[in-house]
Formats: sequence, C-alpha cells, structure tokens
Amino acid sequence: MAFYEAYKSGFIIRIKLTPNAATADFKDILTAPNGLEYLRAAVTVVPEKGKANQELIKLLAKNLKLPKNIFSIISGETDHWKKIFVDTPLTDDICQNIQALPKEK
Repeated sequence: MAFYEAYKSGFIIRIKLTPNAATADFKDILTAPNGLEYLRAAVTVVPEKGKANQELIKLLAKNLKLPKNIFSIISGETDHWKKIFVDTPLTDDICQNIQALPKEK
C-alpha cells in the first residue's frame, strides 16, 4: 500500500497536513485509523482562508517538478487529512519524485 494511487487521467496523493510548523517539508508516512497510508507534510503558514492549502500545493509542485495548476484538493479542504488529485498521468519520473518525498526518521 502507498500514500498515492494512479488512475487513467492522473493520480491522488493522501496527505496529513500540519500547518503553522517551524519548517515546510515532507515527513514520514503514517497509517490512519482507516488503514490508508498518508504522507505527513508541514507548512509554515496558518490555516486561514486556504493559505496552508496553497502552501502545500506550492510545496508539492516544487518537489514533483509539476505546474501548480494541475493540483486540486478533492477532500479535506478544511481538515488535516487531505486527498489531492494531480491531473497528469503518473510517469516513471513523477513516480520517482513521489517516492522521494517521505523523509525517513
């Protein structure tokens, strides 16, 4: 099991977001009570008016080397547990970049 799933038109990344952190970065992978894996991420901005979500999209786009406009939050817009759809096929290069996101502890 992984924190992302591929579909025909794109892929979904599951993220547990911590806003207002000291640094913006990706952490490790955790298993939620529902049994699904989520990538833990942190951003430095506060969760008001979508600022933390915007910062998360910027962080993902930068690390995956993809344009910001192909990312959309499909669930968890006001929650820590998020599902983000990326509107591009999952290529080998993107897959390698995704697998490099979690930092081992």
